[in-house]
Amino acid sequence: MSTSFQVNGRTVHVHAEPDTPLLWVIRDEIGLTGTKFGCGLALCGACTVHLDGVPIRSCQTAVSFVAGKKVTTVESLSSDNSHPLQKAWIAHDVPQCGYCQSGQLMSAAALLQKNKHPSDADIDQAMSGNICRCGTYERIRAAIKTAAAEMYGHPAAAPAKS
Repeated sequence: MSTSFQVNGRTVHVHAEPDTPLLWVIRDEIGLTGTKFGCGLALCGACTVHLDGVPIRSCQTAVSFVAGKKVTTVESLSSDNSHPLQKAWIAHDVPQCGYCQSGQLMSAAALLQKNKHPSDADIDQAMSGNICRCGTYERIRAAIKTAAAEMYGHPAAAPAKS
């Protein structure tokens, strides 16, 4: 079956079974490997992408469901780490193993699209579906506040001390 949708602003046409998980279409058919496979059960958040601006788990979303819609992956942020979230992630030493980071970044991006000045509770709620096995949750929270400050011009959080 042929399915057409947009990925990062570009229309794509893919040939896949209707129930093929979007994750595998993004990685194997389109060649964007930033989105990761974690659990395959939509529980860990590593596969988070945006569908029409809303974060979803691509491992459990059938490609047929995204026909005619807009999918946004982590590659859309920037290719040179210049997006405020990417810069904040680096400044706060968030990535350790790095495996969950694309999903974390996409959940954080969705939060900051809706909330310009998130509280700790807002961040915790928005990020609750993303598991970080390295346990960098405090750094993630601080990085989101720093990115929000850069994006929307309010005081920034200081980088975490190692």
